[in-house]
Amino acid sequence: MDIIASSHSQSEYSDILIAVKEIKKAIIESRYQLAKLVNKQAITLYYNIDEYVSYRSRKGHWGTGAIKTISILLRQELPGLKGFSETSIKDMRIFFEQWQSIFENRQSVTADLESSLVPVGEFVINRQLTTADLTAEQLELFFTVPFTHHREILRRTSTLNERMFYIGKCATEFWQVPKLKYALTEGLYDKEKIQLTNFPQIIPEDKLRIKALEAFKNNYLFDFVDLEDDSDILDERVLETQIVKNIKNFIMAFGQDFAFMGNQYRLTVDEEDLFVDLLFYHRGLRCLVAVELKSGKFKGAYAGQLNTYLSALDDLVRRPDENPSIGLILCKEKSDKMVEYAFRNTTTPMGVATYTLTSKLPKQYSEALPNPDDLAKLL
Repeated sequence: MDIIASSHSQSEYSDILIAVKEIKKAIIESRYQLAKLVNKQAITLYYNIDEYVSYRSRKGHWGTGAIKTISILLRQELPGLKGFSETSIKDMRIFFEQWQSIFENRQSVTADLESSLVPVGEFVINRQLTTADLTAEQLELFFTVPFTHHREILRRTSTLNERMFYIGKCATEFWQVPKLKYALTEGLYDKEKIQLTNFPQIIPEDKLRIKALEAFKNNYLFDFVDLEDDSDILDERVLETQIVKNIKNFIMAFGQDFAFMGNQYRLTVDEEDLFVDLLFYHRGLRCLVAVELKSGKFKGAYAGQLNTYLSALDDLVRRPDENPSIGLILCKEKSDKMVEYAFRNTTTPMGVATYTLTSKLPKQYSEALPNPDDLAKLL
């Protein structure tokens, strides 16, 4: 490197280094775009091939063993061909049949298939997949994910939202198949989503909305909270004190990217003080997150209170380059319908989640165990 540098003036060599950096960046970006394009073409190819296979095999045109024969003959015609084993072709057929309802608005090929003389290539090539059921960003993510990932997701999920959640994770966090399998086994979708939010109505930007939904969970386990008496749970300040005392454990339970800004965070509006129970900053969402702790069941008034706090935070604390503040109400239990009504006319993004403490046995387990008195009599 020193020999190369010595053959140029300092300014010229600096310019060369900048050029190398820019060219390297362009090459990497080009490779990435090429990989995305190749993957999109592969996904489209698999979908279209198995539209044909599905039609022929499901409608009785072919007998049993036809797919196996197709696989064998394809590999004879194209030596070294990979990805077209009997199992793979059947997986492709499942892929088509599971996504057919989403992509059904594209031009149908049923008329083409009525004639067995129509070559496969006539309807496979250049038939691009489009749909109104997915946003442009979701569609891009869909085509970014390799078929092996799609196959695992289809095997373990049943709803569109759940599938798009895992597709988004694979595409944006570059998950390998083992990590995807682990996430599917652990039920990450159910753990990380909040069942009830107003994010779809309030957050207009697709990418930010998806990130917001992924940033929170449906239920939080606060096993670090140490309550000496069950009655302590009736006092929200006791719970808050325990959380602040164990803030590191709380953030670990809450999720990554949260930074603690304080408890009982003061906001002064027209000489009146408002206090946010817990205030965080989320680096990924680039916004303030206000958390309100409630010891009992969710009440509609909580949404109005949090809406006021979020509006004040946006005006008094939020910086110009940050996104609008998000609120989360943490309560022991909730009625989905009550939350729906409470959120209907709110103007700030917020959600409701429940929390679980280990000081009491969960209801589903306590109901399954015998009553202590009955157990004593039995003994």
